[in-house]
Amino acid sequence: MKVDAFDFDLPGEFIAQRPARPRDSARLLKVDGDLGDFHVGDLPDLLRPGDIIIFNDTRVLPSRLRGRLDGGASVEVTLLEQAEDPGGVSWRALARPASKIGLGDSIRFAPDFSATVAAKGERGEVTLAFALSPGGLMAALERFGAMPLPPYIKRHGLADERDRLDYQTLFATTAGAVAAPTAGLHFTEGLMAALAGRGVLDARVTLHVGAGTFLPIRVEDTDDHRMGAERGEITPAAADAVNAARAAGGRVVAVGSTCLRLLETAAAEDGRVRPFAGETDLFITPGYRFAAVDMLLTNFHLPRSTLFMLVSAFSGIETMLSAYAHARRAGYRFYSYGDCCLLSRGGP
Repeated sequence: MKVDAFDFDLPGEFIAQRPARPRDSARLLKVDGDLGDFHVGDLPDLLRPGDIIIFNDTRVLPSRLRGRLDGGASVEVTLLEQAEDPGGVSWRALARPASKIGLGDSIRFAPDFSATVAAKGERGEVTLAFALSPGGLMAALERFGAMPLPPYIKRHGLADERDRLDYQTLFATTAGAVAAPTAGLHFTEGLMAALAGRGVLDARVTLHVGAGTFLPIRVEDTDDHRMGAERGEITPAAADAVNAARAAGGRVVAVGSTCLRLLETAAAEDGRVRPFAGETDLFITPGYRFAAVDMLLTNFHLPRSTLFMLVSAFSGIETMLSAYAHARRAGYRFYSYGDCCLLSRGGP
């Protein structure tokens, strides 16, 4: 399909700069043939006993760093994924301004924390070699790094201390993501208790969100786009829980596109989910036949993005364009810190 088919207008004032407080007070647009305006706290009433809701337990690394080159120039890097380096610890990263950075340059982030530019690619991509153990690097990131907020969330400098809490979900236990699974940001302990009281089941999976999910599409046709691979895991216990709930008549509700893509990657044609550990580069566009997921809770996404293509595949492109137009008229807040929608599986 032409990428232009997934375009729509969104003025900047709709883009949320901070999340709703409390988290479950965010608005929720139910898209199921008709449109219904709710709040996330209403979710227990929108689901049924026996449904199972799936969360991504990935934890976002504070992977954005500001440093200086030996000549004094200031640079900013965002770590994306660990690179193969048998002799040390290296990460692929985006750097800006990339024009100031050369192969072999040293970037100092703190007196005892630096990296060497081991490789340089196109569009600001670099590979950084750290003279630290993996654990030492994680400790340094926790001390000196900032949350890798998307560029449409504006800050003076790097993300602030509020973002360290706001940009992490309640379920974040397995470190490895460079972006948050933002649909999970809406959940609180109180909401989880209410869902359990309703008889809604839950399970956790892991997909370490990479930058490829959010990078702009630079081709004219979806057939020419390739998703970056992301690492994920579905344990045997999680797969068994999903399959048992489905067999008992419950619906499978994915919280976020990351959970949906991982479940679909691991699903057989009959919808049964198999244990999985590995990488997925599944790119979902209209025409895709869903096997595992019945409902999707997801935020409002960028025009022309792989995420808007995914929701268009799930509920139908005309349905989603109409839903987004309603959301704009009704003043919903968009993107990572914004409101969300609850989608039922429809199709083109």
